[in-house]
Amino acid sequence: MIKIFPGFFLCSIVAFSGYQLSNFIGQNLLDFSKSPFSPIILSILLGFTINNLISISESFTKGFDFILNIILKLGIVFLGIKLGLSEIFDVGVIGIPIIALCIMTSMLAVIFFSEKLNVPINLAILIAAGTSICGATAIVAISKSINADRVETSYAIASITIFGLIAMFLYPFFANYLFSANEIAIGLFLGTSIHETAQVAGAGLIYLQQFSSSIVLKTATATKLIRNLSMVLILPLITLVFRMKSTSKTESNISFFDLIPMFILGFLGMGFLRTIGDYTFRLNGLAFGYLSESYWESFIKIIESSGKMALTVSMAAIGLKTNFKNLSGIGLKPLFVGFVATTSVALVSILLINLSL
Repeated sequence: MIKIFPGFFLCSIVAFSGYQLSNFIGQNLLDFSKSPFSPIILSILLGFTINNLISISESFTKGFDFILNIILKLGIVFLGIKLGLSEIFDVGVIGIPIIALCIMTSMLAVIFFSEKLNVPINLAILIAAGTSICGATAIVAISKSINADRVETSYAIASITIFGLIAMFLYPFFANYLFSANEIAIGLFLGTSIHETAQVAGAGLIYLQQFSSSIVLKTATATKLIRNLSMVLILPLITLVFRMKSTSKTESNISFFDLIPMFILGFLGMGFLRTIGDYTFRLNGLAFGYLSESYWESFIKIIESSGKMALTVSMAAIGLKTNFKNLSGIGLKPLFVGFVATTSVALVSILLINLSL
C-alpha cells in the first residue's frame, strides 16, 4: 500500500486540478452553467505536460499501475449507472438506426484508411472506438482488450479530443442552419457526430444559450447515452476480430470471457440496476420498493461521480506515463484517419437524418 501512495497521490492532485481547470474555463471564462470541457481530458493533458517538463521518479510507477489496472476498471463499471434503458425510448425508433449506421461508418472508414496508410492496427482500433462510441472511455476500455500501450492510447485520445472540440464549437451553428432549426434533427446530429459525452453536452449547452432550445440538449444527451451503451456490444466484436487476426491457428479457441472483460459486464450490470430502480420508482414511488426519490437520485449521483473521479484519476496516470518523444514518433497519419472518421460520421448522420425526418 505504501508503494502505491506516491503515484496515487500525484494522480489525485492532477485529477483535482483537471476538475478545477474544467470549471474555471467552462463557468468563469465561457459563463456556462456546466463546463463543456471534460476534466477527464484536461487531466490527461495536465499529466502529459508534467511528465514532459520534469523527470518523474520510478517510485511513482507502482501507484500509476495500480490506478490503470484497478481504478480505471471500477470507473468504467460505475459509469454504467447513467445508462438506464429508458433513454432508448427517449430517442425512439428513428434515432437508433442512425446511431448504429454512424458507428458502422466510423469503423469501416477507419479500417479502410488505416490499411491504406499503414497505421498500426492497435491505434486504428482505438481511434475507431473513440470516434464511433464514447470517446476516451471507449478508448481506455478497448485498450485493455487489445493490449494497446499507453502511447497508442494517449495518441488516440488526443486525436478524438482535437476533432471533438472543434465539432463542439462549430456543429451547433452548422446544424441550426442545415436542419432549419428542427430541434429533434439537431439533437440527433449532435449526439451522433460528436465524440465525448462532455463535448455533446457542451454543444447542447451552446445551442441552448444561442437559440434557447432545451429539446436539443435533451435529445443530444439521450442519443449519446445510447452510443455509450453500444460499447457493451461493440467491444466484444472488436476484440473478436482483433484476436482472430492476431491468434495463430495452433492456439485454442477464444472463450466468451476473453471477449467480454468483467468490467464491461459490470458496466452493463450497473445499467440494469439503474433501469430496474427507475422502473420500480415509476411503479410505486419507491426505487426497489425501499428508496425514496431523493435517496435514489443521491445514490445515482454518488456512483456516477465516483465513476467520473476514477476515470479522471486514470487519465492523469496515462498522461503522467506518456512521453512526447514516443507520441511524436507515431506521425500524422493516424491523425488524418481520425479526421476522416469524424467527417464520415458527420456526413452519414446528415444523410440519414434528412431521410428519416
